[in-house]
Amino acid sequence: MWIDLLTLFPEMFSGVFGDSILKRAQDNGVLRIEATNIRDFAQDKHRSVDDKPYGGGVGMVMMCQPVFDAVESLQQQKPQVDEIILLTPQGQKFDQQLAKQLAQKQRLILIAGHYEGFDERIRSNLATMEISIGDYVLTGGEIPAMIVVDTIARLVPGVLGSAESHLEESFSENLLEYPQYTRPAEFRGMQVPEVLTSGNHERIRKWRLDQARQRTRQRRPDLLNETD
Repeated sequence: MWIDLLTLFPEMFSGVFGDSILKRAQDNGVLRIEATNIRDFAQDKHRSVDDKPYGGGVGMVMMCQPVFDAVESLQQQKPQVDEIILLTPQGQKFDQQLAKQLAQKQRLILIAGHYEGFDERIRSNLATMEISIGDYVLTGGEIPAMIVVDTIARLVPGVLGSAESHLEESFSENLLEYPQYTRPAEFRGMQVPEVLTSGNHERIRKWRLDQARQRTRQRRPDLLNETD
């Protein structure tokens, strides 16, 4: 999978994507993540990418021209771009199901904005999708872009060590993850549940499913169907 990030601050992504699992995936050729500076497509000597909004108002608005030119430059490369995603509070709320859909794509462009927003023509004539990570406002779209990329990337075959690593995690089946334990079996009087040391894999599977359902009912009942 190939993910392009359009941003005013490409250096913000180096630490997040330059270590751990995502770095290994890139080194192994499973994943390609590239950050492009929108300012590189500005047309004046000041590398301007924003301007005052028509009609007045506070703040600055991201201009059409640098964003359109940046996207079109990336589109000239192969493979073909499947989605052009705008990170914005007005977008579709990002969740695990949407992440699964996007993980099936071959190439994505994510646009991380700053200032007071985008010129509406970017939204209406360039982006194919808008995504929000939640009902709050951040300084810019870089952190939402990191969250979206990380969530999608770990669903791409070959990124995680085991092909089934993501299947039992929270939200994978609309359930929160069951409790996990490791050595020692007893710590300060606190015991690991006997079932987990029994060696009975069927008992363990049923216990984990029951615990996941209980935890979801207690903490996130909105995730459960009425029949659960």
